[in-house]
Amino acid sequence: MSIPEIDDYGSLLTDEIPIIDVRAPEEFNRGAPPSAVNLPILDDTERRDVGIVYQNSGQGAAIAKGWELVSGTNRSDKIHAWKRFASRHPNAVICCWRGGLRSQLAQEWLAREEIELPRVKGGSKALRQYCLSVLEGSKGRNLVILAGRTGSGKTEMIRDLAPSIDLEDLANHRGSAFGRMSSPQPTPVGFEFALARELLKTSLDQVVLVEDESTMIGSLKVPDPLYVAMSHAPLVVLAVPLKRRVELTYDSYVVGNTHETLVSSLNRIKKRLGGLRFEEVLESLNVAFCSNRRRDHYRWIEMLLSYYYDPMYDYQLSKKQNRIEFEGTVDEVCSFLDESFGIN
Repeated sequence: MSIPEIDDYGSLLTDEIPIIDVRAPEEFNRGAPPSAVNLPILDDTERRDVGIVYQNSGQGAAIAKGWELVSGTNRSDKIHAWKRFASRHPNAVICCWRGGLRSQLAQEWLAREEIELPRVKGGSKALRQYCLSVLEGSKGRNLVILAGRTGSGKTEMIRDLAPSIDLEDLANHRGSAFGRMSSPQPTPVGFEFALARELLKTSLDQVVLVEDESTMIGSLKVPDPLYVAMSHAPLVVLAVPLKRRVELTYDSYVVGNTHETLVSSLNRIKKRLGGLRFEEVLESLNVAFCSNRRRDHYRWIEMLLSYYYDPMYDYQLSKKQNRIEFEGTVDEVCSFLDESFGIN
């Protein structure tokens, strides 16, 4: 039978085509495109068993072992899961590590159920290589960097304007000691797939807005080629009064967060904050959670911004003075970005 393949890797990412990833869970958990769902042919134990047979007795014996493991009810359950996914996502594709035996088998078994889905040519390996080539090309991208002190509303502006890429959203982290989210960050490979997808959604002749970030966003590293482009791009600085930044910080970091989570975050910067200031901020934070009054939270947030984040920001910005093209209020920055770069 003719087995259709697809090698338009760019469309797979930008169109977020649903992917049935038939690799074992431990392979899948190392990273996959955001649109992929793991519905494996072999689980981790079965895959290891097949690998042992392959090492000891060769490919033929390994294939026979695989057929033995994937038979009867086990095979029916897998096919049923693929059919259920395909019924919800008729444009789905099938993917394994190299586009070989596992994805071919899944195709054949589904075809017998009158469901024909293409498989990714070259599998996850080829898709990963394509992703890396997109990231490598980002070092030549035209970017403009949105800078500003903590609590200025940079992330909100990034989300409102286009073309832009929200690195913190892709990394599922707000990019500071207080930036952890309730759900975990993606794997490094998953982050890079998501980033490549967003890069592909913008054309090479566009100027793209990106927030000023360090090399790390939580536990994830901004890929070197993109960080090189960011390091040479012009800066636009958002200037927001301290009072307003305190309000925005409260809304973004305190609302919906727990006392324990915020104390844990504060502990992560204890050494850099200094013992006396740490105790002062901690005491104020504890008082705020006891009173549950917004104005009490404003006190410790203002201390934290003044004692820790603002001096750190001022030092970092001092090293980028030659790249600053504009500084202004929210409205002024929006007008400048629109008029100068077509970002609106």
